[in-house]
Amino acid sequence: MPNSKSCDIHDDAEYFFNRELSWLKFNRRVLGEADVKHKPLLERLKFLAITSSNLDEFFMIRVAGLKHQLESGVNKVDAAGLSVRQQLVCIAEDAHELVKLQYKFLKSIQAELAQVGVEFVDIASLDEQTQDWLESYFKKTIFPVITPMAVDAGHPFPFLANRSLNLAVLLCREQGDDCAAVIQVPAVLPRIIEVPTSGIKRQFVLLEDIIKHYCCHMFHGYTMKDIVPFRITRNSDLAIDEEDAEDLLAEIEKSLRQRKRGQAVRLEIGKTSNRPLRELLTCNLNIEEQDVYEISGPLDATCLFKFSELSGLEHLRYAPVVPQPPQELIGVTNLFDAIRERDILLHHPYESFQPVTDLVRQAALDPQVLAIKQTLYRVSGNSPIVRALAQAAENGKQVTVLVELKARFDEENNILWAKRLEEAGCHVIYGLVGLKTHAKMILVVRQEEAGIKRYVHMGTGNYNDTTAKIYTDMGLFTANDQFGADASAFFNVLSGYSDPPVWNKIIVAPLGLREKIKELIDREIDFVKAGKSGHIIVKMNALVDKEIVLKLYEASCHGVKIELIVRGICVLRPGVAKVSENISVRSIVGRFLEHHRIFYFANGGDERIFLSSADWMPRNLNERVELFFPIEDPAHIERIKGILEITLADNQKAYSMKKDGTYRRVDKRGQAVTSQMEFFAQAELAGKEPDIPLEQRLKPLYRRAE
Repeated sequence: MPNSKSCDIHDDAEYFFNRELSWLKFNRRVLGEADVKHKPLLERLKFLAITSSNLDEFFMIRVAGLKHQLESGVNKVDAAGLSVRQQLVCIAEDAHELVKLQYKFLKSIQAELAQVGVEFVDIASLDEQTQDWLESYFKKTIFPVITPMAVDAGHPFPFLANRSLNLAVLLCREQGDDCAAVIQVPAVLPRIIEVPTSGIKRQFVLLEDIIKHYCCHMFHGYTMKDIVPFRITRNSDLAIDEEDAEDLLAEIEKSLRQRKRGQAVRLEIGKTSNRPLRELLTCNLNIEEQDVYEISGPLDATCLFKFSELSGLEHLRYAPVVPQPPQELIGVTNLFDAIRERDILLHHPYESFQPVTDLVRQAALDPQVLAIKQTLYRVSGNSPIVRALAQAAENGKQVTVLVELKARFDEENNILWAKRLEEAGCHVIYGLVGLKTHAKMILVVRQEEAGIKRYVHMGTGNYNDTTAKIYTDMGLFTANDQFGADASAFFNVLSGYSDPPVWNKIIVAPLGLREKIKELIDREIDFVKAGKSGHIIVKMNALVDKEIVLKLYEASCHGVKIELIVRGICVLRPGVAKVSENISVRSIVGRFLEHHRIFYFANGGDERIFLSSADWMPRNLNERVELFFPIEDPAHIERIKGILEITLADNQKAYSMKKDGTYRRVDKRGQAVTSQMEFFAQAELAGKEPDIPLEQRLKPLYRRAE
């Protein structure tokens, strides 16, 4: 064990990775799923679309934020020792490599699709009959929608919407100077169009290729010298003055309008040798050369999301996976009776999210229910939970809903739902000034024979029935009186002028969670100092907080074994002698998005497990309202330990982080373990054999060898 002197860890830059570059490494792991040869072709295509969607958001928020800092004269150094300018240079280098690899994978997948009769074709290669059909489609459907916009002294460069796809056109008259125009590719039309064929093959062309092929009809008297597709990404971070805003809802609606006009931060352009067109775009958009991404292939690969779901190609996708009834609710019809009897643990998407929706629905209809209170961060476009809350208010229940208007890229959706809930008679809280409410909680207050009873749901993920099918999350139903008292106090803090109480069970950020985490880590250190073992297992989406990283380094130096399962960003450097040699980091990238936050502390043999809505990032610990709550049922503790053990045993979808920051797929030798599929097997076993005693059903199918 290292001596105490070796535990004097300073915040040296060499012990940290840059968070932005770490995120790009995560997106590279996501992209890697597109190159897994045994994966169905359309599933691989979907990961290309996910990679593009991730990159869009990264540029709109993270890169835009760094550029804004630089323009404001801020060039501070981060924990890894990189200035803002250096970060932007490194980001550009890594992102360019990522995009090149992305389109290399796309070409490979397209070639494999062609072998099974699904082709993206060049219009010129089509037979005359098909070209006639396409020309007719252009004239009847596309031509009436598009508008060419001249760019000259009398026509300034047009404003183009964020993430819109456009065509830059270079034209000339006989014995005249060159001139330019812009055509916006209409987002209201399908991006990928299937052309009629007489054979068994299915052939597709891109909307922009049709426009490129036939748009010469739009420029009478001019010769078209070149036409190049391009796409702009703009700064989309909202600037909201919450302190001085008299009406937060109106302020956010105003900021949403401004978002569409943000500064351009990235230009994607089709591969071209035409310097005039390239210079026209970079000059008018004020784009630096490092922010120009020249692409050999279709711009905006997010269009592949819809294509990957195309009907008739089911054989090129995974068979659908159906979430099972939760193990502890098989045969249950009355949720209140079941929750009153014992705490119930839910594991999504392996177990259905339906009981969470059913809790609100039953509460809305139950004459004994007096009140429902809930936080909403991100909800689906047609949310059954929101409909149930509205129905509850219409039925005379006291309904209080905190709708977080500042949930990034869900602001418009949340404003819509907030207004509808208010119209139904719900009391709606529009978040807290200076904080985002990211906590996930439902409280149902019910009048029963013995008096008032409170039923609580807390979870690691959003109350979104759509993402609950593809995100891995956990939730807890409980009627424990102490949890109920905490839930009431929690909503009182959110809705009124109430100082936080001394909580019975839960810990709430930003007041107390950071201190609780450090306290739990310190306890493991103390046990090691006392001659016992110390062990921490943490599963979360991101590890960024410098103070917590330093505390983990301290624990490692004292001999605490630390196993981190971090899906995305991780600024901690594992395996460094006398600093982090007792810390391992792994990442799972699979069919479902790893999203739950689970925290295990050996605690000298009296094991403690917590679930949380929070990652270990400064924003979660300092700037958000978050929940951190214990799991107390012995069977649930064993079950979650099994979940962590299976995740750590995964040797098919896991990456191990090296001390230089690179990730490598873990050794696949030995028994093959794919954790996500193991959890589905558990859920299916429980559904097929409901007569097996509960404690037996909760045991994992596979336990990691020590």
